[in-house]
Amino acid sequence: MDYQAKFPATRMRRMRRDDFSRRLMRESRLTVDDLIYPVFMLEGTQRVEPIPSMPGIERQSLDRLLKTAEQALALGIPALALFPVIDSTHKTAGAEEAYNPDGLVPRAVTALKKEFPELGVMTDVALDPYTSHGQDGLINADDPHGYVLNDETLVVLARQALVHAQAGADIVAPSDMMDGRVGYIRSELDAARQIHTRILVYSAKYASSFYGPFRDAVGSAGNLGKNNKYSYQMDPANSDEALREVAIDLGEGADMVMVKPGMPYLDIVRRVKDTFQVPTYVYQVSGEYAMLKAAAQLGWLDEQACVLESLLACKRAGADGILSYFALSAAAWLNASA
Repeated sequence: MDYQAKFPATRMRRMRRDDFSRRLMRESRLTVDDLIYPVFMLEGTQRVEPIPSMPGIERQSLDRLLKTAEQALALGIPALALFPVIDSTHKTAGAEEAYNPDGLVPRAVTALKKEFPELGVMTDVALDPYTSHGQDGLINADDPHGYVLNDETLVVLARQALVHAQAGADIVAPSDMMDGRVGYIRSELDAARQIHTRILVYSAKYASSFYGPFRDAVGSAGNLGKNNKYSYQMDPANSDEALREVAIDLGEGADMVMVKPGMPYLDIVRRVKDTFQVPTYVYQVSGEYAMLKAAAQLGWLDEQACVLESLLACKRAGADGILSYFALSAAAWLNASA
């Protein structure tokens, strides 16, 4: 690309000189419509538990969650993503609580859709909050290596997704990284006539070290112990593999795809968007939140400026939407500047 125009005929700074011309040539825009707010739920009433590794983020009982949902809706945030904190007495090797129709997630979905029908509700489809071993799938008790069973896990995931859909979830989001989960879930939903339930699949979920605070928040870190998720989550070194994952998920009936984590993997977001041109999402994960928040609290960064810049970077990379623990703050900042 050579326009033959050189300095001084071409001055790139001319268009940067004034606010109006910077606005006229702006390529990417961040709005409240781009945000999804992840929330942590627990049993009980009038319960709020701070998460030390995620300053400003709390585990909330359903009555408090309804107030948070009302706040999000007032700010214009399109959807909440629900993550349950399950009591240890309900955690089992078979994750039976994951598909309990009277469980925490189905009850929360029903309550949210009753109170705020216009607010999108997204649920996590994975077993790690429910398993006694902290893995996202089932394992064979006799296997000393604890290898997560793929096909056996699909049955449970599909039951979990169906229970969420029947409770009123608008979006089910498989985050487990089992092979074939989208097709299995789509078949289960269609067979039950839940044809309008959208699937936002974590297609490229990397075995990242940025998830630590999240695992603390949902209480799976202690169950997982020194084990890892390398046998099903993606290797951070791989990029081409992400495109294969996305292609497979779309072929099985996914409506939207997601890359996780966010900023360290924005090259993957760009490749996915350029290759497939489908609704593409990114998760600004707990570790990213914790780093920005800690630096801001120490006075090393301007929180508002850096958070909005990081979210804009996700948009510039090609994301149609962003899951972020900063969603409430970001929405307030964006509304104030509108």
